[in-house]
Amino acid sequence: MLDAWVEKKRQAAVLECEAMDLLGERIAIHDRDVVGNGYHRDAMHRSMVAEFSAAARIPQGSVEFAFADARTVSEDLPAVRAAFAVGRVSAGHVREICRASAIVSEAIRNRRVDADVMGLYEAAVLVFAERETAARTAAHAKQVAAALVGETVAERHKRAAGERGVKVRSVGDGLALLTAVLPEWVAVAIADRLAQMARQVIRNRKSRGARAARDVFREDADEQPARDIGTDTDTDTDTDVDRDRDRNVGRDEGKIVSDDTFATDPESDIDFDLDIDSAGADADTGNVSEDTRTWDQIQADLFADLLLAADPSTVHGTGLENIQGRIQVTVAGTTLAGADDRLADLDGHGPLHPDIARLLAGRNTGWSRLLLDRFGMATQTDTYTPTEQMRRFLRARDQHCRFPGCRTPVHRCDIDHNHDHARGGKTRIDNLAHFCRAHHTLKPPDIPDAHRWTATQEPDGTITWHSPLGRHYTDHPTHRVMFI
Repeated sequence: MLDAWVEKKRQAAVLECEAMDLLGERIAIHDRDVVGNGYHRDAMHRSMVAEFSAAARIPQGSVEFAFADARTVSEDLPAVRAAFAVGRVSAGHVREICRASAIVSEAIRNRRVDADVMGLYEAAVLVFAERETAARTAAHAKQVAAALVGETVAERHKRAAGERGVKVRSVGDGLALLTAVLPEWVAVAIADRLAQMARQVIRNRKSRGARAARDVFREDADEQPARDIGTDTDTDTDTDVDRDRDRNVGRDEGKIVSDDTFATDPESDIDFDLDIDSAGADADTGNVSEDTRTWDQIQADLFADLLLAADPSTVHGTGLENIQGRIQVTVAGTTLAGADDRLADLDGHGPLHPDIARLLAGRNTGWSRLLLDRFGMATQTDTYTPTEQMRRFLRARDQHCRFPGCRTPVHRCDIDHNHDHARGGKTRIDNLAHFCRAHHTLKPPDIPDAHRWTATQEPDGTITWHSPLGRHYTDHPTHRVMFI
């Protein structure tokens, strides 16, 4: 079934390419029609888009993008089109490659670079896209474009920063959509801080539910005859252990945790904690107001608190005051020193203006110096204590979960022993990698072999996952330097 499904997905990509080719043909007809009708050019284009939108029941904005992608592929990206035509890449890959190529096209139009630079861009992105997901390809394509036309990228970022703003639009039923257009590094940090705070709210909720459950248990125990609670001391001891565990959950949040501890994924964390609340917020106690908000609802409430009061409200519990947003940036030492204006990298997202990188560096004491090999791979950091050095190295190398295609950032992942520690695996750099909760839990030793995944790591940091079906999936570490 897996083989059949993969083949169907390939066939679907082939059909998507044929559909894109039809859009390309329609654009060619449109271009011929507007010759001599320049005054009506916009009206003719709108009419074409509207008709395709109505026929396919697709929003006009999506059809506009589809036509733009078709033009880009037909005019500038022949190798991408060839790979698409045989199903080596998907429609999602093509969409991301086309979007990121816009700055290369702009640089060519402005004669900042030669026309053959587009071919370099296409080759560097396509070889990556054929072995990675569309989401990872998007970040890589931005990096390639920045490496080729860095000056144009910096100018676009500076120009785009002037478009920041906030808008409110009613969506009915007493709700509204608040949209903020912000510099990417600011938006990423805001999203991270909200996620951290929401996770802390859930821990507080879990702790309150556990205390209520203990109170109920002790009240029931007091009403029982002595002969029925002969193990009361042992039970209280177990409860104290649970309480200590509850207090320590997430104490290392924001740090890298061992492969025996889980920095939980938001969605799985919600499911687990709601189960605890249901037991803890018993209707008979009357002591706990049950909090049944979802992850998104908690984030929305925190967002409102922070904007209106600059501090989370007391209803969310304690432990939120000092949580800060986190981003990870890589920048050349020469750029920090002001010797050049090379673009920095907002890890996992794309290029960052060098002025912003220097501003962040001046306000932050958590920067690490990375020593790179000739291929641009991080091999060492200059921190002091061995444990922290290993953690910093792994954060710098991995950037995100190392399961193929996953982009969960490292600060929401566990450090895992690829060869399980329980089975003799060593705590060494070449046996450690970041996995998110969902992928970490694919491989604990107690899972039956018929359903258990394993992971092995090569000296260069490449990780190969082995599935229960005997298939192998490879994930390569992200290079810090772009070679074209």
